[in-house]
Amino acid sequence: MIYDLIVLGAGPAGYIAAERAGNAGLKTLILEKNEVGGVCLNEGCIPTKTLLYSAKIFDSAKEGKKYGVVAKEIAIDHEAVVKRKDSVVRSLTGGVKAKLKKSNVTIVSEFGQLSGRVEDGYRVITEKSAYIGKRLLLATGSTPIIPNIPGLKEGLKGGFVLTSKEILDLKTIPQSLVVIGGGVIGLEMASYFNSAGSKVTVVEMLKHIGGDIDPVISEILLKNHKKKGIEFRLNSKVVNIGDKSVTFESGGETHSIYADKILLSVGRRPVTDGIGLETIGVEAINGKIKTDDRGKTNLPEVYAAGDCTGRFMLAHAAYREAEVCVNNMLGKKDLMRYNAMPSVIYTNPEVASVGCTEQAAKASGINYETATLSMRYSGRYTAENEDGDGICKIIFDKASKKILGVHMVGNYSSEIIYGAAMMIEMEMRIRDIKEIVFPHPTVSEILREIAFEI
Repeated sequence: MIYDLIVLGAGPAGYIAAERAGNAGLKTLILEKNEVGGVCLNEGCIPTKTLLYSAKIFDSAKEGKKYGVVAKEIAIDHEAVVKRKDSVVRSLTGGVKAKLKKSNVTIVSEFGQLSGRVEDGYRVITEKSAYIGKRLLLATGSTPIIPNIPGLKEGLKGGFVLTSKEILDLKTIPQSLVVIGGGVIGLEMASYFNSAGSKVTVVEMLKHIGGDIDPVISEILLKNHKKKGIEFRLNSKVVNIGDKSVTFESGGETHSIYADKILLSVGRRPVTDGIGLETIGVEAINGKIKTDDRGKTNLPEVYAAGDCTGRFMLAHAAYREAEVCVNNMLGKKDLMRYNAMPSVIYTNPEVASVGCTEQAAKASGINYETATLSMRYSGRYTAENEDGDGICKIIFDKASKKILGVHMVGNYSSEIIYGAAMMIEMEMRIRDIKEIVFPHPTVSEILREIAFEI
């Protein structure tokens, strides 16, 4: 059977592209061997946020005395938390399937593999069938990086070492948890399991946590997590996984710590091996499918979006990349821009960033200035965050005063950052922010307050 579009992968990029294409009248097929929704919906964004919200409620109840609310005999029922997480995921995956069917998209629950070019387009095969697509969208996602550490593979096989997928299905809370990697996934899971009662230790190769976030914000996040009892071993390299132990090197010395469970969270890599790229000649560099700013690969009518391109491994980036791809398939000129791509760490407190960091501005030779303001300049933040130490930092062009980046730590940051993204996208200047009316009292007013400080 010939389709106008065949989509490989039903994660955020795949299902959004299929839905948009189907609604536009393209006869569309989507192939996915696992659950519709991909990593984000089934073992990433949504399930982790469900757990973190339960932890946030628990933490708020524990600290309620600060706000005149006294709660007694509170506890996290982890089994109930996981049960609710599964219910949320089922509801949302069901919604995605319903939207695809409403858009007249054919869903095949099998692994799809490229199998060469044909006169009408490209051939895709599964175990049971073969299909022809006039166009292709490759959206095969990503998988956890498994480094070559002695004992790691044995630990994974035995269930002692977990990836971000398996840890979400733990039925009991481990007494001690060692998290290898202090990036987004590692910090979010460290935050939840610390609240749930685990003794958590994070081992990170870098001298800081949070990856590429602003150094000052990284320090504030570190301080908050240490205050909650999470231990950090920074500038440390894991060299061995033993029986209930993790061995790492730091400062020329070797240390070992006990663990009931280990979470491996050192990053993700694109899934491009074994999907048949070589059968049609798709260009990939270091396992990342190469695309231009329209989502096009080196082949006619073959596009790629999402984690498999290795650009921004974020669901919202995948959504937009998918839309750009479909628009160009339909003859509508659309280009992908990454200068205003927001990112969030959903810990407590939250971290949110968009645009240029100060480090990147320096490296690019941009003549810039910065302004930083305590979140306590927001009345609502102060009312709701006793002893809160959040900040907001703006990076702007020195001459034009155009906003280049916004970085913040503090609760509600995840809900505010889209406004900052629009400011960067629209090339707004500091004086433009001063003319915007923000609702009062809201934490978002911090953007206006910092503009008037400049």
